[in-house]
Amino acid sequence: MFNTAVRITGQADEAEDVLQEAFISAFRNLAEYRGDASFGSWLKRIVINKAINTLKKRKLDLVPEDETFDVAEEPETHYKPELTVERVRAAIMQLPDGYRAVLSLYLLEGYDHQEIAGILQITESTSKSQLNRAKSKLKQLLTVNTSDYGKQN
Repeated sequence: MFNTAVRITGQADEAEDVLQEAFISAFRNLAEYRGDASFGSWLKRIVINKAINTLKKRKLDLVPEDETFDVAEEPETHYKPELTVERVRAAIMQLPDGYRAVLSLYLLEGYDHQEIAGILQITESTSKSQLNRAKSKLKQLLTVNTSDYGKQN
C-alpha cells in the first residue's frame, strides 16, 4: 500500500500521510465494505483515492493536450543494459505529477483509461495522451547517448 501511495504522490512523507488517512477512512467506513472485492482491493482503492486527492490539493499539473514538448531525436541512442528497477523508479519520480499519476495508475495499478479518467476527473483522451507523453519522457530519461555510454563504463 505504501509503495502505491509513493508511486502516485512521488513523496514518502506524503505517502505516509495518505496511508494514515486511508486506514482511518477504512476503519470509519468498515460497515460499508460489501465484500464485492477482496478487502485488500477495497483498501487499495481507498489509498489510491486518497493519494489522488493529495495530488489535487497540490494542484496536479496535467500538460494541456495542445501543448507539446521536445524529445531529442538522436539516431545513435539505446537503452543502457544495466537498467535497474531503482533507475526506472528514480526516472518515474522525475516525471511531472500528471504524467506520473496516469503512468502509475495504468501500468502499475492496472486501471484502464476510462477508470483513470473517472479517478482524475479528466477525459479518456487526456488520460491516453498523458500516458503516451509519460512513456516518451520516461524513455528520454532512460535513454543514454551512445557517446556518453562509452564514457560511463
